[in-house]
Formats: sequence, C-alpha cells, structure tokens
Amino acid sequence: MAETKQVIVVRKDLKMPRGKIAAQASHASVGALLQSMFGKRLEESDFDGFQINKTPIVDDATKDWLTGEFTKICVYVESEQELMNIYEKAQKSGLNVCLITDNGHTCFNGVKTKTCLAIGPCFSADVDLITKDLKLYN
Repeated sequence: MAETKQVIVVRKDLKMPRGKIAAQASHASVGALLQSMFGKRLEESDFDGFQINKTPIVDDATKDWLTGEFTKICVYVESEQELMNIYEKAQKSGLNVCLITDNGHTCFNGVKTKTCLAIGPCFSADVDLITKDLKLYN
C-alpha cells in the first residue's frame, strides 16, 4: 500500500476564528472525498430522498486512504492569490481538488470568500510536488 494523504490548505490572512477554520477545513475534506468518489460535487438533483443516484468509484489512492491511516495535513497560505495558485497547480496535475467559498453569513460581512481547499485523497508523492513548501498550520 502506497502512502496517501489529503492536504488541506487554509488562508491564514483571513484571521478566521478557530471554529470557522475547523468548519471550512471540514467542508473541504468532505467535499474532496465526495468529488473523488463521485467525479464531481454532488448537487441537490443527485439525491432521491436520502439516496444518492450515482455509484461511487473508488480509485487506488482513495481506497488506500480510506483503509489506511486517513492522513490529513493542514497547511496555510497568506492570500487568495496563493490559494488559487495551489488550486490551479493541483488541477493541472490531474489531482482531485475541492475549493471552498464561504457564503459570508457568519464572517466576512456577507461577502463570499474563498477560504480553503483540499487536495486528495491522493498519493503523497503526487501532492507533495505541489504543497511540500507550505508551512503547517499552527
């Protein structure tokens, strides 16, 4: 089994409260996993009652991640531009990436704001090419 992980990249410049960071990172993590399994973000039309009308597909990296240690790494950037640069690099590399835009209901004065993203689950060697120079969120 190859080493796998999910990397969550959070904007530190927004100075979000800890609870907001946790919620946004959770949105990114779950969103990325669902995208990985269903090929895209699920929309309301994909649901029939409480059933999802799609069959999940689990690639090797996601399977290893789900059956392994579920490794998540949280790193940070200092601007929206840095976040979008990481997003574009991940997309160009063919990695699964889920960008989160907050609606601004509890923070950001009602302004929609890009807060974070998650890359993966994927093989560590692939995501490290994009995120290895980012610092751990502390």
